[in-house]
Amino acid sequence: MEDNKEIIEDITAEVIASGADGLVSADALLKSDSKAHKTAGNDAARAAAYKRAAPREKRAEVGAGEIASKLIGINRITKVTKGGRALRFNALVVVGDRAGRVAVGGGKAKEVTEAIRKAEADAKKQFKTVPMRGTTIPHEVIGRFGTSKVKMIPAKEGSGLVAGISVRAVLDLAGYKDVTAKCYGSTNSTNVVKAAMDALVQLRTAEEIFALRGKTK
Repeated sequence: MEDNKEIIEDITAEVIASGADGLVSADALLKSDSKAHKTAGNDAARAAAYKRAAPREKRAEVGAGEIASKLIGINRITKVTKGGRALRFNALVVVGDRAGRVAVGGGKAKEVTEAIRKAEADAKKQFKTVPMRGTTIPHEVIGRFGTSKVKMIPAKEGSGLVAGISVRAVLDLAGYKDVTAKCYGSTNSTNVVKAAMDALVQLRTAEEIFALRGKTK
């Protein structure tokens, strides 16, 4: 176990230092037959992918309106064929402009970098415009997807985003700064993110509700 830990630490450090080239090395490790190298490859791929996404987040913080992205997770998919095992990667990404537009996308490819690129391209085709009331959501709402349920509650200005990593990424890129969220049921990141999106698309402003009821106020 100690040898495996040293291998993981060495490879992760090397991948982080090498940047994008490290992702290619991580792919090679993940395709290796060695269990230790596969584990090391998984950790190295995630470390390099998160490092790749960090600069985008910094640039987006300069001002609302610029599209930023956050990597939620990368999963390795193994398919057994006659010729052996075929490995692919599945990436889940959230994109948004922090000004009321947000989307979730997924991508599959043989390489980690290509999977992330496809996920970002897929998300940019599915932008949803969500209503905002200052820095929070207009009202309490519950979103569902599969066995996951996400409850969102408006919070006072200055409260911040009180939510899990996946839900916080969606709220942040949508432009919300003060929301409290709680997850129930499955904690699978894909289900949780989609449940969060389901909650956001249910939001309505006071004007929209009055219009649906045929009233002016």
